Amino acid sequence: MRAETRHQLKEDRFSRVTLGAAEKTAHWSVEHRNTLAIAVVVVALIAAGAVGGWYYLSAQDEKASFDMSQALRTLQAQLRPVGTPAQPDIPSFTSAKERAAAAHNQFQAVVDKYPHTRTADMARYFLGVTSVSAGDNATAEKQFKDVASNGNKELASVAKLALASVYGNTNRPKDAEAIYKELTNKPTASVSKVTAELQLAELYQNNNQPLDAKRLYEQIKKDTPTTEAGQLATQKLAELK
Repeated sequence: MRAETRHQLKEDRFSRVTLGAAEKTAHWSVEHRNTLAIAVVVVALIAAGAVGGWYYLSAQDEKASFDMSQALRTLQAQLRPVGTPAQPDIPSFTSAKERAAAAHNQFQAVVDKYPHTRTADMARYFLGVTSVSAGDNATAEKQFKDVASNGNKELASVAKLALASVYGNTNRPKDAEAIYKELTNKPTASVSKVTAELQLAELYQNNNQPLDAKRLYEQIKKDTPTTEAGQLATQKLAELK
C-alpha cells in the first residue's frame, strides 16, 4: 500500500472519531444554548487538511492526531451508573464531569507535546469544551479566546461561537451579541450566517428581548423557509406567541 494511501486512511479514521465526538457532545450544546454539535464537526474537516508542507510538521501532526483520537474516544466513552464496576478493557466513567476531566488531561497532553501543530489548536478548542463541562468558565473563556486569535479562520469561527455561548451563560449578553453579529456579518464554512443568527435570536429570547428575537426568527424563516433552520425558526416563533 502506498504511503499516501496509508496516510489518507489514518486521516479518515481520525475524522470518524471526531464526528462521533460531535454526536456525543450534542447534549452539551442544547443545555448551553449553542450548536456545538455543528461546531465540533468542523474539526473533522480541519483534520483532513492538518498536514502541512514541511516534513517535520507533517510527522508531528500525524503523531498528534493519534493522541487526539485517543482523547476524543475518552470524551465519548460510555457512562455507567454509580456503584457499577467498570468492565475490563472498556473505558467508562460514572459522570460526564469525570469523563470530561479525563479527556481534558489528554487534550492538554497533546498541546504540551505538539504545541506548534494544527492538531494542538484543535486540542485547545476541546480544552475549552471540557472546561465548560467541569464548570470552569474562566478557563474555557481563555482557551476559546486563544483559539479564536491563533487558529485558522474556520477553527477560529468555531471558537468564537463557543466563546459567545460562555458569555451568554455568564450574564454577559452584550459580549455574546457582539460575537454573534460578527459571525453573521463574516460567516465561514464552519459557522454559517444562519447558525449565528439562530444563536443570536435564542440569546434575545432567553434575555427577555422577545421583539428582537421575533424579528430575527422571522428573517430566518423568510430567508430559509424550506431548511431545518427555517423550520426551527417557525417553532421558536410559535413559542413567542
